[in-house]
Amino acid sequence: MNKITTNLYKEVKYLIESAKTKAIKVVDFQRVLLYWNIGEKIFNEVQKQKDRADYGKQLIKNLSTQLEPIYGSGYSIRQFELMRQFYKTFPIANTLYSQLSWSHYKLLIRIEDEDKREFYLHECKNNLWSVRQLERQINSSLYERLLLSNEKEKVLAVAKKEALPQNPDEIIKDPFVLEFLGLEKRPSYYEKDLESAIIQNLQDFLLELGNGFAFIARQKRLHIDGDDFFVDLVFYNRLLQCFVIFEIKTHKLTHQDLGQLQMYVNYFDRVEKQEFENPTIGVLLCADKNDMMVKYSLPQNNTTIKASKYELILPNEKELLKELKNSLPTIENSKKDN
Repeated sequence: MNKITTNLYKEVKYLIESAKTKAIKVVDFQRVLLYWNIGEKIFNEVQKQKDRADYGKQLIKNLSTQLEPIYGSGYSIRQFELMRQFYKTFPIANTLYSQLSWSHYKLLIRIEDEDKREFYLHECKNNLWSVRQLERQINSSLYERLLLSNEKEKVLAVAKKEALPQNPDEIIKDPFVLEFLGLEKRPSYYEKDLESAIIQNLQDFLLELGNGFAFIARQKRLHIDGDDFFVDLVFYNRLLQCFVIFEIKTHKLTHQDLGQLQMYVNYFDRVEKQEFENPTIGVLLCADKNDMMVKYSLPQNNTTIKASKYELILPNEKELLKELKNSLPTIENSKKDN
């Protein structure tokens, strides 16, 4: 096959694949609209009756009995119930996003808290999460983890693109959840092993990092007056317009670790950072930490050095909510201090 023919083949193949992808998306969204319209019909029909609960169950059962043999399992009793719930949850058709499939919406309508659901809805649309990615973010309690260091209004405003993040706390999570690495939970790991696992699962790690992150380097060499130092992971965040460097510590955090990271941040600010960019953020990703030790090891006005624990299993949502409730007085006091 000559060069001209090869190029034509690639161009035509690209057109075919692009058209197929667009067609699939159109079909997916038409299914979303179909199920919304069916849900509206069922909901409005049930509303006409006095004994709505019993009538609704019987109506759905009758619909399924007549339609499932013709159109298949997509019209089971469970599916009709989901359609009705879909309409109740999203009663305005023009607020539905064409980027989201029916499988996305099935996950979203399970979320009872309206603010939490709205957060995942906008994050999913903005970041083009797959169904698997959306499910993973919900299961890893992303919303609750962000609330541990942020006000609900700020979290929602950033998700809806009504505001850009203004400080590291709005994007740096604590804890980070790294269950996708597939590592067993055990007392210790070599730092290089954890780092290698992150690099091997970089796409999933970027998903966990969140909005605006791009990978820059691994083991970035800093040559300082004859001595060499190596930064574990370097990223750039286009929303905050700054470097974000990670140091991995598989032990409990020490003040020496904070000092090491501070040196790396100072180097990036003085050597790598451009004038239009914001100060570098340094994150110590550690197995455990003493929050009070971190607080007293850093200046009171510190905004660039962060310490975050990593978890190798999905967090317990109840424990996170309890921690969030306990942290509310601290958050309020912090707001007063500012």
